[in-house]
Amino acid sequence: MDAARYAKTQFGSAVRTAGAHGYVTYVPNPLPRHLEVGSAVVAQLADAESALGRLSGAGRLLPDPLLLARPFLQREAVASTRIEGTQVTHPELFELTTTDDLPNADLEETLNYVRALNYGVERVEQLPLSTRLVRELHELLLAGVRGRDRAPGQLRRSQNWVGHGGASIQTAEFVPPPFEMVGDLLSDWERYIHEDQHTSPLIECALLHYQFETIHPFLDGNGRMGRLLIVLILMHRRRLPAPLLYLSPWFEQQRDQYYQLLQGVRERGDLDAWLLFFLQGVERQSADALARAERLVDLREQYRGVAATIRGQTVKVVDLAFERPMLTTRLVEQRLGVSKPTAMRLLTALADHGVLTERPPGQRGRRRWAASAIIAEIIRDEIELEETL
Repeated sequence: MDAARYAKTQFGSAVRTAGAHGYVTYVPNPLPRHLEVGSAVVAQLADAESALGRLSGAGRLLPDPLLLARPFLQREAVASTRIEGTQVTHPELFELTTTDDLPNADLEETLNYVRALNYGVERVEQLPLSTRLVRELHELLLAGVRGRDRAPGQLRRSQNWVGHGGASIQTAEFVPPPFEMVGDLLSDWERYIHEDQHTSPLIECALLHYQFETIHPFLDGNGRMGRLLIVLILMHRRRLPAPLLYLSPWFEQQRDQYYQLLQGVRERGDLDAWLLFFLQGVERQSADALARAERLVDLREQYRGVAATIRGQTVKVVDLAFERPMLTTRLVEQRLGVSKPTAMRLLTALADHGVLTERPPGQRGRRRWAASAIIAEIIRDEIELEETL
């Protein structure tokens, strides 16, 4: 790490460790409790707050916001893990509900993200957002995947660094603080969350994300962990009633800029550029989530209306389709507690009424049905439906 690139700012400074094998590392200061931001940030903050307010307000009116948040959760998981280099597609995740095959490493990492985020959404209502909860989430995130041998759930006890493949600690792009400082820095990070608000919750969230990524408290999985925490912080601050906002698709689309702007705060103290980028993402993704949620609500009501004309538990199958857009008789049996013939009747009835579309048989000839309109909504701006399922 080139110390000459790092100015001493209110956010931290580069220092050289002692000893014959000393190296340059970046030591962040405690989070600043008072900030001055430029007029461009103030203007963008107003737009982001307005967009998030509309999304939050709509979320409070939804009959079951968590049910309708599940399609967004998959978008977040796929985008966040792609930032780290996985090659996962939405269709592959859908297919997992119809097969007994073990997922490959990339899919398992994405599934772990979904599991960890689901767990966090449940726990944040019971347990304060804290280092303890972060460690629990990190353990879930790395369970059984690459990095499982790098102390999941444990704060690092050695030095790590960030750089291109093969980079050493001397040539790394960024070297986080020594592990001896991690505990105190995370304690300050946690105190900041629970103190009276210093500024807008959105600016606080952007600052908390920056600080977490800079501390880099784990040996692996720090990027995924930091992005996963964004929605939990906003829920903790009561800015979201449910996990409806996801920023990883925004970060993925502009991955290089995302990393460069975080680095710009460390090197030059350029917080305004990072805040502008973060707030632009909040505005864009809030509007996107609101539009998708409205379309999904309309779709759900349309499908429930159709289901109401059919005998049996078809309404429950409709709700299940929003969680798992690829359905099998076995999945319906397990989730609704019905027999295989009953599950088959429910699925074929919904297919006859255009709610589901039967797909070619899967593993061992297993019959499968797709909620094609729900899938199309999830991947609307990524892949055309006919190219996937």
